[in-house]
Amino acid sequence: METISFDDFLKVELRVGRVLSAEPFAQARKPAYVLHVDFGPELGVRKSSAQITAHYRPEDLVGRLVVAVVNFPDKQIGPLMSECLVTGFHDADGAVALCVPDRDIPLGARLL
Repeated sequence: METISFDDFLKVELRVGRVLSAEPFAQARKPAYVLHVDFGPELGVRKSSAQITAHYRPEDLVGRLVVAVVNFPDKQIGPLMSECLVTGFHDADGAVALCVPDRDIPLGARLL
């Protein structure tokens, strides 16, 4: 594992957002959803492709808080321009489980 400085860590903008909508991403090579995530008035709503289909149904994602990197450059994923990276962890089977706050947090709050 590479060691980084605290200044390196501060460059990564990890923010809390609320999923407004989630739909299957039919054009994705691997099963995924298109998420629209609200990060509050400062950052607004951003789109993301998330390979989280093993543990979540679209209707169960709406309203959930997520943690995402919001300062990566936009990335073209098929026909979708992804504007943030929703974070998660691989479980023992390799499926992704979301990284989420364990209580209500203001939208746009930064992880420190």
